[in-house]
Amino acid sequence: MTSSACLIVEDRAGVRVLTMNRPDKRNALNNELTHALLAALQAADRDASVKALVLAGAGKAFCAGADINEFGGFVNSGDSANAAQAALDRAHLTTNLHRVFSQIGKPVIGAAQGYAMGGGAGLALACDMLVAGDSLKLGYPELKHGIVAAIVMANLVRQVGRKTAFELVSMGEPVDAQRALSLGLANRVVADDALIDTAVGIAERLASFDAPAMAATKRLFHRVADLPLQQALDASLDTNMMMRSFRQDRAKQS
Repeated sequence: MTSSACLIVEDRAGVRVLTMNRPDKRNALNNELTHALLAALQAADRDASVKALVLAGAGKAFCAGADINEFGGFVNSGDSANAAQAALDRAHLTTNLHRVFSQIGKPVIGAAQGYAMGGGAGLALACDMLVAGDSLKLGYPELKHGIVAAIVMANLVRQVGRKTAFELVSMGEPVDAQRALSLGLANRVVADDALIDTAVGIAERLASFDAPAMAATKRLFHRVADLPLQQALDASLDTNMMMRSFRQDRAKQS
């Protein structure tokens, strides 16, 4: 798989590292980068040589959120119909990007330093695990600009609970790496210069596990997260029986 100007793709054995590469814009998400990320995640899921992924940002920031200059171009185009359609298309694209993290069978480890704001915070939370650099500032400032942290809110509420989520989206105050850790938004806090190596190390460990079992684990995790207990137990039983049968078939073939 090849890199593009806005997204660097690097394979380290079974781990694919995706690095958002707009450091002069704090890796703000424009259409090009959003499309590239979505395509890269889907391609990695189809690639049998890729067992796990790391998502990172080049430079001093992970991702500053949506590229407001691009949005300004939509609004100031003078063509209200096309501007409205462009905004709608972008909303669907952003939703698809956030959705794909839970749809693919490979684990994604986020490696976030500096600013992770708005949509950038949403990307960090969409990852299955998050390693935070000690410079991390993660927040949802949308309301301060008269807009709503809409698409990113679903993951946030599920991960930190109602009251903390409402505080983050209503007050717009960023949290640092240690508070992100205490709230369960991050799994590890490390020095910025150890960030990528730590995230890749975790991804390498996950990549060493049986790929079908990892995919089934991730799929079940997302299924049971929002189910009532009895339905969650039924889903868990289905996966248990499926994997038991899979292991028996594989043993016969060997």
